[in-house]
Amino acid sequence: MRKARLLTTAALTVASAALLAPAAAATPAAGGGGLEVHPTTVMPGSTVTVSTTACGSDGSASGDASAVGAGTFTLAPGSDKEYEGSAAGQFKVPPSAQPGTYEIVAKCSGSGADGKQVTGDLVVTITSTAAAHDQQITPKGHVKTGVGGALGPDPVQTAAGVAALAVAAAGGTWLLHRRARGDRI
Repeated sequence: MRKARLLTTAALTVASAALLAPAAAATPAAGGGGLEVHPTTVMPGSTVTVSTTACGSDGSASGDASAVGAGTFTLAPGSDKEYEGSAAGQFKVPPSAQPGTYEIVAKCSGSGADGKQVTGDLVVTITSTAAAHDQQITPKGHVKTGVGGALGPDPVQTAAGVAALAVAAAGGTWLLHRRARGDRI
């Protein structure tokens, strides 16, 4: 029974991997023809670089970042080593851009891939993720939990409250002691 279950599980795993493989091959990979966006998460006012290999090594493209409010831009054949064999271009995210995920589109022109369209996502955020990780947050003030500290953070009031509790505890102890000895109140 156990061997049959293991064999069935293995067969189902192989079958599901075979079914998913064609779908993964049909999806453009980051370097295999999709639109790469660098950096993928930016703050308003940042400059973004996009590149694609879908247009061929000598191809160019027209980019559209109007979803984020940046308008159109041009992707030219990459001249530096990082973008060699791809079309690359830049645009600036407007300072008025709202946080969210935006689709950036590039349409190839020139020989080979004329009219081919590729897309990539750009995430606009209000806070810098790098700055958020680097910055240590230090809590300030007292915790308002509703238990204790009802008088506030004033040390004089806190001392008065502690003194009142000490007097009540001493009085309660004295009364219990008298009762245990049999003295009547």
